[in-house]
Amino acid sequence: MAVRKLRPTTPGQRFKVVSSFDTITSSTPEKSLVVGKNKSGGRNNSGKMTIRQRGGGHKQRYRLIDFKRDKKDIKATVQSVEYDPNRNARIALVEYTDGEKRYILAPAGITVGQEIVSGEKVAPEVGNALPLANMPLGTIVHNIELNPNQGGKFARSAGTYAQLSAKEGKYAVLKMPSGEVRMVLQTCMATVGTVGNSDHFLERSGKAGRSRWLGRRPRVRGVAMNPVDHPMGGGEGRASGGHPRSRTGVPAKGYKTRAKKKPSNKFIVEKRKK
Repeated sequence: MAVRKLRPTTPGQRFKVVSSFDTITSSTPEKSLVVGKNKSGGRNNSGKMTIRQRGGGHKQRYRLIDFKRDKKDIKATVQSVEYDPNRNARIALVEYTDGEKRYILAPAGITVGQEIVSGEKVAPEVGNALPLANMPLGTIVHNIELNPNQGGKFARSAGTYAQLSAKEGKYAVLKMPSGEVRMVLQTCMATVGTVGNSDHFLERSGKAGRSRWLGRRPRVRGVAMNPVDHPMGGGEGRASGGHPRSRTGVPAKGYKTRAKKKPSNKFIVEKRKK
């Protein structure tokens, strides 16, 4: 996966960096795995705006992704690698030997025609899904379950992965994408490899209009507001705004918001790096 820098024939293209889409093999999604998607515009069920800077954007259809990989010991062949407007990773359409089709997150290096399988005793090869207990130490994994049979929750974003560093009793120790080291039950499933489209972080929109296409409206800085609207607002002239904090008064820049007595704290071996 690579990115393209455009020749600046317009002001909006001067700093634009886009994906080359060289790994994508199909532009039409599988009809049976696509459902409609409604936009809320940041409003709740009573119509009140609860999230700001949302609204507009291009119409999207949701692709049903198989995060569980619960079709065990049945081989599947990769039919295509496709773009998904709902995530920054690519998705792969796979067809099982019994004829069923599913979408999975496309690992880096997956190709059309490649065979993958999920199960208890499958080989730890790229694209295969198996329990952490049956993986060798040092294995790079993604789409990791937090609880057995729940479906993958960790390391699903473009270019992310976790590494299996140890096994202690019934737990596996994983180094997460954030740098956090935590324990997960060895019976949890994970997919071998790294999530594809690792160059996504290099992309630059180039113009405000592209953000609008994605449903993101302009964001006003807190220091540009009045005191009634934001804790950092007000002041004579261009005042800096005082201590950085959110609109609701929660401090930023290093303030920890994780609950001190959160039950899952006991599974964290080492906190994520600052």
